[in-house]
Amino acid sequence: MNKRVLVAGASGFTGALAAQIVHDHPSLELVAATSRSDAGRWLGELYPRYRAPIELTELDLDDLPEVDAAIVGYPHGAAAPTDAALRAAGILVVDLSADFRLRDMQTYERWYGEHGAPDLFGTGVYGLTELYRDELREATLVATPGCYPTASVLALAPLAEQGLVSEAFVAAMQGTSGYGRSSDDLVHFSNMTENAFPYKTEGHRHRPEIEQELAALGSPAPVTFVPHLLPLDQGELATCFATLSEPTSVEAVRDLYEKRYADEPFVHVLDGPPNLRAVRDTNECHVYVTVEERGRVMAFSAIDNIWKGASSQGVQNLNLMLGLDETEGLK
Repeated sequence: MNKRVLVAGASGFTGALAAQIVHDHPSLELVAATSRSDAGRWLGELYPRYRAPIELTELDLDDLPEVDAAIVGYPHGAAAPTDAALRAAGILVVDLSADFRLRDMQTYERWYGEHGAPDLFGTGVYGLTELYRDELREATLVATPGCYPTASVLALAPLAEQGLVSEAFVAAMQGTSGYGRSSDDLVHFSNMTENAFPYKTEGHRHRPEIEQELAALGSPAPVTFVPHLLPLDQGELATCFATLSEPTSVEAVRDLYEKRYADEPFVHVLDGPPNLRAVRDTNECHVYVTVEERGRVMAFSAIDNIWKGASSQGVQNLNLMLGLDETEGLK
């Protein structure tokens, strides 16, 4: 029998895609897709490229449908109270927001403000499947990583696990879907076409998430992180420069990466730099690593920011939570 799934916040980019992936999934049933602002509209009307035949409804936490799991696509701050209510009802939760990604409350409050469910803080499993697969199989609440940390951490993880990263510099670029459904002039077509630029150069809230995960792997290294917007709708490329605690060779680094990711179904180590078109509309991450002449490691990572960077990674985690093969329903 298929597992019944609710997608809350299905009018946003990541929620809408999650609803479509769940609808197409051979072992899941999309029971409800909710939206407060677009209740009464069909998902395919709001996003014509998605064909899930479901009408958006308003979520009533006092009258929840009978479901096994929920994917919550709300913005940070708004997601936590909903997650708490769903967990109180015994429903497994995959959160696509930032509300449970960080492990230190003071760090969370600095970057996001007051937490919406402090009693639940610290109970979520960080949903980067390649690092926390065993924990995810037992999880009841999963914090799906941000798109920038997904690309950056996967690019640096093999080095960090060996305790080799002493400092990292990350220049990450993504399409405007990563900015969300926004009326901000920053992502207006007339500003973005034939243009590209950095933003939040003095500090982006994904930096502490990257530092947290590198430290958890064994390399508590400072990270300089600068995001950029590209004139694309989807796609993300992270260029990472790592200063190592000991010298290494190109051959040794490439061997390390190939062995680390040899059995990963969605992470592929390439012989040359990755490109965004190759990962579009997939759950894949393409990684290339080399060493420049002064000894600094350069690691490049490409993902689709709303797929592996959000929705499909959330479903990958949900598969594990429900005892399914993690690749099921994904490409």
